[in-house]
Amino acid sequence: MELSNLCKLSPEEILKGSFGIEWESLRALSDGKLSLTPHPEVFGDKLKNPVITTDFSESQIEIITPTFDSIDEAFDVFSLLADLVNASLPDNEYLWFQSIPCILPYYDKIPIAKYGDEGVESEKYRMELAKKYGVKKQMISGVHFNFSFAEESVEKLYEIIGSDLDFKEFKNEIYLKIARNYLRYCWLIIYLTGCSIGSHGTFSKDCIHKMDARDAYGSYYSTKGPSFRNASCGYKNLKDLYPGYVSVDEFTRDVQSFIDEGDLSEAKELYTQIRLKPKRPMDMLNSLKEDGIEYVEIRTLDINPFYKCGLVRHDMKFLHLFLIYMVIKSESDYVDWQKEAKINEENTAERAYDESMRLLKDGEETTLKEWASEIINEMYGMCEVLGIEEENTLKLMHDRVSNPDLTYGKRLLELISERGYINTHVMLSMANKKTSKDFVRNMDIEDEMYQKYIPMALFEK
Repeated sequence: MELSNLCKLSPEEILKGSFGIEWESLRALSDGKLSLTPHPEVFGDKLKNPVITTDFSESQIEIITPTFDSIDEAFDVFSLLADLVNASLPDNEYLWFQSIPCILPYYDKIPIAKYGDEGVESEKYRMELAKKYGVKKQMISGVHFNFSFAEESVEKLYEIIGSDLDFKEFKNEIYLKIARNYLRYCWLIIYLTGCSIGSHGTFSKDCIHKMDARDAYGSYYSTKGPSFRNASCGYKNLKDLYPGYVSVDEFTRDVQSFIDEGDLSEAKELYTQIRLKPKRPMDMLNSLKEDGIEYVEIRTLDINPFYKCGLVRHDMKFLHLFLIYMVIKSESDYVDWQKEAKINEENTAERAYDESMRLLKDGEETTLKEWASEIINEMYGMCEVLGIEEENTLKLMHDRVSNPDLTYGKRLLELISERGYINTHVMLSMANKKTSKDFVRNMDIEDEMYQKYIPMALFEK
């Protein structure tokens, strides 16, 4: 889509959308070990609580927000839910503010989430994943960002352009282009938001072997890369799988072939940096074909240990602008773009702070700093043309590109090199819990958000 087409919408129509946040986090003890207790009763039945549940493990809490019309509203509610969860944990338990796990027990002691008679298939699926990828890799956690443009904005754009496609296909084209370009450029998000640079010795050895430094407490860390969750040793499919993104039919056909060939057990096992999400998630491929793409799910973000909900508002605002940029960014016809994108993704995750590292741009080498500056400068131009006020967000990101010491990974490196991986994250997790408890304690019980979300999140006896 050309920039001139988006210019036909007002800035408010361009920015309006549907936003949701999902966050997984381990429950850890004050000594940095994984808590092995069942999912806390205060959150009720994990199958029935709409916002607080578990992910792979009984020890891994997942927060799922409703969807909202703005980034600010989604972020505010997510932050409140994180506060409620952290403040409601037992005194000796903390949310682990790091994507790479805390101190893990032997693999057979890590509790897979239990769902009772109603969740037999969910438990079975998790057990199969554990056999295939290993239990410890399942404990990697992160933040997912769900996004779609407002339906009325897409409809208005469709009427203005007068496309030959029907509306469903027109909308699919928008999200398919976002997916293609996001895969090409997600290395920038990894650099800007990555903060998973260390690992305890109880975690996966293939990650540890890629780290170049060791602390005095049985942990390892890297001085070269910001995000080992997104590295080649992260939680990824055992084979490189590259479905086509030219059309929904092509995408669903390719994913079905991966299932038929035994590479995937079902469609949701395809682990990519961005997912095309359907109206009916339990029937993903058929729903994508019949109903079209409902929204996209961004899966790149590490848990940020420096903020009480593991996420920073400006990072979310940048990601929103970035997805708009993905719509208008022109595409090259380079054939091996997906393979190249994966190389860039993993090189950035593992070696972004190494000045000798080079990214590949249609087969040609370039530096991260040069390419990242080019992208952010183009985003400045996009915002100016579209009339979008970006509240200093782009400057913050440009500063991180110009000075890597401002990145979360580098800030974390300074702490870990002084205190060690576990000690650093115990300290940060304790501080975040205290902040959350203070916030909840001082909330006005008449506050509208308090009245609405505390009963939704907590099931007091």
